[in-house]
Amino acid sequence: MQSSARRRQHVPTPGLPASRLGSTQQEDGTRNSRFHLDLWFYFTLQNWLLDFGRPIVMLLLPLDWFPLNKPSAGDYFHMAYNIITPLLLLKLIDRSPKTLPNSVIYVSIITFVMGASIHLVGDSVNHRLIFSGYQLHLSVRDNPIMQNLQPSSLVDSFELLYYYDEYVGHSMWYIPFFLILFIYFTGCFTNSRKESSMPLSAWTLLLPSSLYYWYLVTEGQIFIIFIFTFFAMLAIILNKKRKGLYLDSNGLFLLFSFSTTLLLIAAWIIWLWNDKVLRKKYPGVIYIPEPWAYYTLHINSFH
Repeated sequence: MQSSARRRQHVPTPGLPASRLGSTQQEDGTRNSRFHLDLWFYFTLQNWLLDFGRPIVMLLLPLDWFPLNKPSAGDYFHMAYNIITPLLLLKLIDRSPKTLPNSVIYVSIITFVMGASIHLVGDSVNHRLIFSGYQLHLSVRDNPIMQNLQPSSLVDSFELLYYYDEYVGHSMWYIPFFLILFIYFTGCFTNSRKESSMPLSAWTLLLPSSLYYWYLVTEGQIFIIFIFTFFAMLAIILNKKRKGLYLDSNGLFLLFSFSTTLLLIAAWIIWLWNDKVLRKKYPGVIYIPEPWAYYTLHINSFH
């Protein structure tokens, strides 16, 4: 009789999805809060290799291997990123006790893939222009190679490409990306203070993860999205603290990664504060130069 009663206690409520029931039962923080080393390691590895590494690979490999009218090695890296990252994001959500309705998650992933694909096309063309003398620290219209185009209306087409790449693509790419990270973060709480600590493996991945987020924010020009997510995370922490809940190892890893990223961004801005050329390209209130613009201005020389 007792065994039968126990079985009846675990029968899901009709009409209520099992995942939703699990989320309700774990709201008090009584869940397994072990550090997800496998996911965070794969995230860090593929971010460095497939995102940060793709333009470097394209510049290092001989140009004859990948003609300018064909996809480059960096493009294939980007394609792999567009496939692997959504899968990792879905895996991350699967391990979170709190989530949104499936339709919201699906739309977020679809938007992410579409935005990253738009960026793939724009970024591919922009990096090929570098071999023709295009200078990333200048605007499209101010580039010498654009001023020599005939007819001059072609510059408008390149400005449209730049708009799709830097604004439409980045927004559709990064907003869902940080939204899913934030959703995952809201479930990273425990009612045990002893579980509110990071293992050595998490500390090992902290700096590589932070450096990548620094690159993501500066090169993607998405500081507003990043800082909004960071402040939302702080607000969630304060709200959970009033309920007696603490960040688990995964939540601490995300929080410390974002905090370190913020320090790296501040150091980057201070270092380039008096750069007059970059100041002209980034005249807005938020002055955060792109690393590749710094590269074409101060490191790479054109002939």
